[in-house]
Amino acid sequence: MIRKSNGSSRRIFTFPAVHPSESISPSTLLNSLIDLGRSISGYKSKFLATNEGNARETFRHVSNLLVFLEEVRDLASILPDAVVLSLSELHLTFQRLRYLLEDCTTDGARVWMLVRSDQVANLFRILIRAIATDLDVFPLGLVHVSKEAKDIVDLIIRQVRKAKFESDPDDIRVSMDLMWVLSRLENGIVPDPNTIKRVLDHLRIRKWSDCNKEVKFLDSEIGIECFDAEKKKELELLSSLMAFMNYCRGVVFDPVDSEERNQINTSSEVLKGINVDDLRCPISLELMSDPVTLSTGHTYDRGSIMKWFRSGNATCPKTGERLTTTEFVPNLAIRGIIQQYRIENGCVVAESSPKSRDISETVLAGSIAAENALKILAGFLVNKLAYGSLQEMNKAAIEIRVLTRKSIFNRSCLVDAGTVPYLLNLLLSEDQENAIAALLNLSKHSKSKDIIVENGGLDLIVHVLRKGIKIESRQNAAATLFYIASIQEFRILIGEHPGALRGLVELVRNGNDRAKKNALIAIFGLLSHSGNHWRVLAAGAVPLLLNLLKDSDREDLMTDSLAILSTLAENLDGAVAILRRGALQQIVGLLETSTSRAAKEHCVSLLLALCINGGLDTVGRLVKTPSLMGPLYSQLSDGTSRARKKGGALIRVLHEFCERRSSTSATSDPPQERFVHVW
Repeated sequence: MIRKSNGSSRRIFTFPAVHPSESISPSTLLNSLIDLGRSISGYKSKFLATNEGNARETFRHVSNLLVFLEEVRDLASILPDAVVLSLSELHLTFQRLRYLLEDCTTDGARVWMLVRSDQVANLFRILIRAIATDLDVFPLGLVHVSKEAKDIVDLIIRQVRKAKFESDPDDIRVSMDLMWVLSRLENGIVPDPNTIKRVLDHLRIRKWSDCNKEVKFLDSEIGIECFDAEKKKELELLSSLMAFMNYCRGVVFDPVDSEERNQINTSSEVLKGINVDDLRCPISLELMSDPVTLSTGHTYDRGSIMKWFRSGNATCPKTGERLTTTEFVPNLAIRGIIQQYRIENGCVVAESSPKSRDISETVLAGSIAAENALKILAGFLVNKLAYGSLQEMNKAAIEIRVLTRKSIFNRSCLVDAGTVPYLLNLLLSEDQENAIAALLNLSKHSKSKDIIVENGGLDLIVHVLRKGIKIESRQNAAATLFYIASIQEFRILIGEHPGALRGLVELVRNGNDRAKKNALIAIFGLLSHSGNHWRVLAAGAVPLLLNLLKDSDREDLMTDSLAILSTLAENLDGAVAILRRGALQQIVGLLETSTSRAAKEHCVSLLLALCINGGLDTVGRLVKTPSLMGPLYSQLSDGTSRARKKGGALIRVLHEFCERRSSTSATSDPPQERFVHVW
């Protein structure tokens, strides 16, 4: 994939050239053709990762051809149709040539272009010879240009036919060096630093961030190719190259400067001005996991639009326009924005929609070379954590943080290598931010939880939760507690810790939106142990959550708050605490106005629990709220199975109350119920 200045995306070696319209004017066509030629020539100033000689040959031919085209442009008003047709074919070739040069100069794709240098050389050969073919059929006799201009065309045709456009000898030599390094890694042998240096120097990969860009690109290619069973060999090569770049990033490049820190601490600048509704599928109304774009330009989640087509629909769901084709293309730009949005807005929450690339596919390294490279790197990082300076320890923590962000295999390998105790020691240092982020990623691995607790990790993580130097450290500490609490025994330990729940509640009160999100999810997880209910109440969660429902405009925070309140209300003490805050009408109002299905479901569950534990007074006040029945009945038709069940139960409670009240046996003593004053 490459990212261009206009923000769109396409994959390497895909050339989506568009044939000029048949109705285009000759002057417009020539202006566009000359602009394309100048754009191609502009790549002279950029670094080409491969095929530099073939690119220089291309620049020379295009520069010569521009002289001819500029002379033809002066005759645009009298050009016959045959000339325009030939220029249209040349325009198509120029587009493809520009895409190829864009690939060769793409930041982050250098090592991949190097191992594909033979393919690149062949593409140069095909496209330059296509230019010669376009010129060969060009009706020069119909165009009144100078003899010099015609000589240029003849010269280009002759030179192109003689040119070989073979792979660059330097590319071949360095490719062999790279393959030798991969073979050493495959055998579990530390590769020669001088050979690695030759490869990196040839590709001008000179700092940590350069390596990181290569890793990101290769990872995106793996994510796309993993669906194609026929590309096993290519996937293995991609995995090996990614492991090689991970190794170089961790071992070869020591300092991490401000540019690299910006890559680690993902900036939310890209999300400014983004309306989250634009990231939702117009069909499912959920955040898209695998966005694809139709020919109409509208984007949908792949699963939703395929279901739409399978139902016999051949129109664009958003516009109703009949489609000439049901083909679609992955929208990689939108997918990247959605991934960053999920990271920025609660990394610990599992999405309901399926991911485009199942993380279970990262259980294995992808290749033998990748597996052994990571093991060698893990040993190197543990050594730095154990015996390095504070700066070296922090650099190792950064590497572990980045390596474990998405890979199950990397987490397993680094846990087995013994990184966890050393990272815990760093939590008391000024460089705790990367250590707690690394521990968060590692805590998702089953073995790590026991190791964290056995090494006194709970006290240290709670210390960061309450006293963390940066808010990012505190929110990562909350997320780490969430994952540790997935084990029942540790849920009890965390709940009994004197500072854990109070620290989480403090983070909900004073943290930013992401910190609030992580803290809310951690509290919700702890509530799966019934003994933690009274502790959450004692920490002052109820008034805080009700205020959050009133003041927050974040739908996800409101949903999480409602989930906690609904769980608390299942016990008498929780229901009393909520009702004494006069929250009944507030919850009814949210049920009526919320656009979130999950929030509505939690509202219904909460109201039902309040009726069960709040007694007849609570039920009676709900009966006096006629606007409640509409949203309740809508849950029976539009809600999830759980929402339908809860909604039906609440409706029965309200109906039974009305029937008892209007019963002719009103003189008999009513059954004894728990009674709670709600106002």
